[in-house]
Amino acid sequence: MKMMRKTFFLLLFTMVLSPVMANDLLPVKPYRKAPAKKTVEKSVAPDTVQHEILLQTSMGDIRFILYKDTPKHRDNMLRLVRNHELDGMLWHRVIANFMIQTGDPYSKVAKAGEVLGGHQVGGKFIPAEILFPKYYHKRGAVAAARESDDTNPTRQSSGSQFYIVWGKRYTDYQMDAYQKDLDSISNDSLKYTPEIRKAYFEKGGVPYLDGTYTVFGEVVDGLEVVDRIQNVATDQWARPKEDVRIIKATVVR
Repeated sequence: MKMMRKTFFLLLFTMVLSPVMANDLLPVKPYRKAPAKKTVEKSVAPDTVQHEILLQTSMGDIRFILYKDTPKHRDNMLRLVRNHELDGMLWHRVIANFMIQTGDPYSKVAKAGEVLGGHQVGGKFIPAEILFPKYYHKRGAVAAARESDDTNPTRQSSGSQFYIVWGKRYTDYQMDAYQKDLDSISNDSLKYTPEIRKAYFEKGGVPYLDGTYTVFGEVVDGLEVVDRIQNVATDQWARPKEDVRIIKATVVR
């Protein structure tokens, strides 16, 4: 049986940064699809917990919180972790001064040098929950990967692939240029606040992803581990030459 080909992209701009944007692999089949059951609708109280995820990786631990007001992405991440879907996955796409990306289930069994990035758990997409300027691509932001606007105009997120931002620092002059880009995609409705500009100047990030990808969490401990991972040697497809793996993911709160 033939299967559709799909690839998850972070950004069209990064086609200039890396040929990895041209990944083209077979999609994953839905995992553990249970037979439909008759259920009785029950009222569920809102989840008000500030959930935290711990990623134990082969290069150290990373802990991040999940935002309450991106509930679809929060609940999806909680489900992935509780079902142990992330355990054993590689950081399959790593670009220095940009980000580290994981979430391709095929990476658990991939051979050395194999091109990754075209799979997701379950085959379902998540509706966008883009809340800029409240959440933006500062260093340490956790955000959902997705296909490009050409094939995904509503900017739905991958069901399992996500990335952690590293980025670099930007001057006011550079931010002025990105503001023009933001104006063009938002009809002048989205603006970089002084606080956001300060964060990009002092700590860094990836402003050119703002307003187009869902940011649903942020690292609260282990940024030094993200730094180590984003600096590893990679091949022409941005896959680390020596595997960097998520050993275990845990909901710690």
